[in-house]
Amino acid sequence: MDRTSIFNVAALRQEMILLTINEVIESLDRKGYKAENQLVGYLMTGDATYISTFEGARDKVRTLKREEVLLALINNYQGK
Repeated sequence: MDRTSIFNVAALRQEMILLTINEVIESLDRKGYKAENQLVGYLMTGDATYISTFEGARDKVRTLKREEVLLALINNYQGK
């Protein structure tokens, strides 16, 4: 095969961010926490201690830039 594959790095990064956020939400839900409240607290302040350490949720969210998370969420909401 002599085909060249073209990848949209921005779209792949956005997908990875959304998958990570979904993993964090699932972990927080399993622990019985209000995931929305914890994520809003983190996104507004940048303080990762808003996120529980349960199942590595805090470590996962720390791998992401807050600005990228917000952009990915907005793009996803808009269907982009």
